[in-house]
Amino acid sequence: MGKLDGKVAIITGAAQGMGEAHVRRFLSEGAKVVLTDVNEEGGSSLAAELGENALFIKHDVTSLDEWKSVVEQAEAAFGPVTILVNNAGILGPIANVVDIDPEAYLAVINVNQHSQVWGMKAVIPSMVKAGGGNIVNISSTAGMLVVAGAPSIAYVGSKYASRGMTKEVAVSYGPQNIRVNSVHPGFIKTPMMAAATDADGGGIADAVPLRRMAEPDEVSNLVLFLASDDSSYISGMEHVIDGALTALGAS
Repeated sequence: MGKLDGKVAIITGAAQGMGEAHVRRFLSEGAKVVLTDVNEEGGSSLAAELGENALFIKHDVTSLDEWKSVVEQAEAAFGPVTILVNNAGILGPIANVVDIDPEAYLAVINVNQHSQVWGMKAVIPSMVKAGGGNIVNISSTAGMLVVAGAPSIAYVGSKYASRGMTKEVAVSYGPQNIRVNSVHPGFIKTPMMAAATDADGGGIADAVPLRRMAEPDEVSNLVLFLASDDSSYISGMEHVIDGALTALGAS
């Protein structure tokens, strides 16, 4: 018996990286999964590989109208949505508040922050119909502390916002049996991390007490726990997965 038998999940940013890992893990635990991404080729190919319990929808997460359509299509294919993993995100420019370009700032905020608002807004009525649900908002260690020397006002702001929104929605919709948690990964071996550094992360791992970057599957283990009944009394909390990086504090 799978931990997610009978569950219907939407996972954004699912064509590669952590999103792909979450999709594969959820399917292995019995969920039916709607995977969304702007990468139509990658998402379609992944869904075709994974079979009838996986449905890909091309999706601009910054559009509330598209969010409503995704939920409608998920319900039509599999039934009411009981899990949402707000995984889509972008890094954006490394820039402080004086130097940041307004359009670049808003691009990051729209993808990392506003998309999570629209996702929760669109999916909660479906969860209420189902009698409850679980939302996992993927934030970052950048939503827990600020590291000196690496200014990223847009990214840090969006990730702190995710943390706060998680708590507000958890409190507001707890009475409807909807749990909401945030996950704060550190350095994970993903295409986004590779693009920001190099193929193997360079010397980044040396900054981590465990002396390595994490595999996406390691984050999926935590996301699965939060999406399943194993975490039935956990809501409104931050869950850091970073090899003790944030235990060092800001440097």
